[in-house]
Amino acid sequence: MLRGKRVVTVVPALDEGPWIEEVLATMPSFVDGVIVVDDASRDDTVLRAERARCAMPVVVIRHPKNAGVGAAIVSGYRRAIEDHADVIVVMAGDGQMDPADLQRVVEPVAQGVADYVKGNRLRHPEVKRVMPTARYLGSLVLSKLTTWAVGQPVEDSQCGYTAIGRELLLQLDLDALWPRFGYPNDLLAAILRVGGRVTEVAVRPVYRGEQSHLRAHHVSIILYLIVRARWRRLPASPES
Repeated sequence: MLRGKRVVTVVPALDEGPWIEEVLATMPSFVDGVIVVDDASRDDTVLRAERARCAMPVVVIRHPKNAGVGAAIVSGYRRAIEDHADVIVVMAGDGQMDPADLQRVVEPVAQGVADYVKGNRLRHPEVKRVMPTARYLGSLVLSKLTTWAVGQPVEDSQCGYTAIGRELLLQLDLDALWPRFGYPNDLLAAILRVGGRVTEVAVRPVYRGEQSHLRAHHVSIILYLIVRARWRRLPASPES
């Protein structure tokens, strides 16, 4: 627990066999439970997750068919709510999120000063050295477009290292969230539509040769979701 709040970490995973055991083994001790959601991996992700050494209980959920990273996170959210979590964190199964940053991500929600926290890799002093240039520039552009769409400054819209409070999560229509790439943009827009308090904290960008599942056509989907978020925020036209 952290500040009297039960903290549960959701780990969406797709073919993360090489990394998943390390992710679970390095989970900070204040985390009360971990939910690994395997999105129909073709490797030994599930086996490695089940045998991983972890200081807290680990539940493994398996999707029979690939449903997308957003759908995997939603499955984890639902289980975390059932497990009476107060703060639910998302950490990827590929080791690209430094466990040393987890407390910094959780603290604003645990303290009650924010409802949703996003990690911000672009604030980290090492970002230009560590993050691939194309990804860095792409993150800048998408973040500016997301800011335009949601009406609130967002510096790193695509970072998936997040924490959300139970009360806010219960206000969201989880079934309506975009299930695949672009999920962070859609979730953020949904949170702001219900009045959630959002903040960002600096996190360390980690790249160790992991294979990204992002493809060129995913960018067009993200752009569609950004434009849709803008459209949904516009006031309705007065009836004639």
